[in-house]
Amino acid sequence: METTTAEHIIWQEQDLIRNEFPILKQTVNGRPLVYLDNGATTQKPVSVIRSMQEYYTMYNSNVHRGVHTLSQQATAAYEAARHQVAAFIGAHHHEVVFTKGTTDAINLVANGFRKDILKEGDEVIISAMEHHSNIVPWQLACEEKNAKLKVIPITDKGELEMDVFRSMLNPRVKLVSVAWVSNTMGTVNPVKEIIELAHEQGIPVMLDAAQAAAHIPIRVHELDVDFLALSGHKLFGPTGIGILYGKESWLDKLPPYQGGGDMIKHVTFEKTTYSEPPLKFEAGTPAICEAIGLGAAVAWASKLGIHRIGAYEHQLTEYAIAQLKAIPGLRFIGEAEHRSGAISFLVGDTHPSDVGVLLDQQGIAVRTGHHCTQPLCDRFGIPGTVRASLAVYNNTEDIDRLVEGVHKAVTLLG
Repeated sequence: METTTAEHIIWQEQDLIRNEFPILKQTVNGRPLVYLDNGATTQKPVSVIRSMQEYYTMYNSNVHRGVHTLSQQATAAYEAARHQVAAFIGAHHHEVVFTKGTTDAINLVANGFRKDILKEGDEVIISAMEHHSNIVPWQLACEEKNAKLKVIPITDKGELEMDVFRSMLNPRVKLVSVAWVSNTMGTVNPVKEIIELAHEQGIPVMLDAAQAAAHIPIRVHELDVDFLALSGHKLFGPTGIGILYGKESWLDKLPPYQGGGDMIKHVTFEKTTYSEPPLKFEAGTPAICEAIGLGAAVAWASKLGIHRIGAYEHQLTEYAIAQLKAIPGLRFIGEAEHRSGAISFLVGDTHPSDVGVLLDQQGIAVRTGHHCTQPLCDRFGIPGTVRASLAVYNNTEDIDRLVEGVHKAVTLLG
């Protein structure tokens, strides 16, 4: 397999990279673990695990409130993580709001639009490949305001019908919110073009970058995107933490999502004034340890290089597709020209869950079902897929085990 210099270095470093992930050393059902469910959550390197252990064993304390040493150390580490994430996505630190994850971040924006922006007859545009977390919040907002939720259709290959999208843009549209990368098909959407087309008509854009952050470099200022959300646990970090990036002008405009401590300047029983963003959206004690873990995760990914990770995974994806194509009766769901991270497929008439169970018996972890994209599966008329989703610690041996496992599963189910 031919590789460029940058890619070749990662191929050579595979053993070192895998050794940084303790969970990969175990066996499942008597076989070495093959973990191909990274679209659901990634595994964590030792540096992330250690950073969280150090917080709880050395300086556990609340942030932003105390004058004592431990509180000052915790506050410094928490805000350092915000700076690390901001650098990772090309933002200013005050544009980065810590959230519970992508779902929480999208709900934060949807809540703000529901309260102050959406009116009867307005429209919000999403796409046919969205995760439920980028469908349901906008449904709730539109239902309350009697606004309309419009959906960009997709082709049989799993790509957005961009001509239709252009025709959907009009003065009634108050937001376009789309996935950068499909969690089911791996389709990489033309987000730069989407942003430019929307902005030509003064329409803001939100990107769900949950599936992009571990594979594609993010530079929010270069994209000129208005909002962007991502989850830590899909980026080698812990669960329960994510971020919302928002342009400063938008964060100033949106109302607080929740009320409580740490998001206020002054409270009386008659009136409360709020802190400036991002604290305006961070009510209560935050997920301090998780934020520190996220900071360690983006530091780990940045050191390896997202460009290099993406180039390596592209080669591995091509290898996987070529090997899977050789399985009789296998068909891919989504064959976009530009794809990243995920490969979905079905084999003959076998149910994806049955294939998943038999793969697990061989120590191979994949995801089966509709992957929180039920409307997408309805579009293709299928109950779900078998999804193998890749990360930088996967290798060709993992792919060979997957192909062998699918062959065996189909034989047993035949």
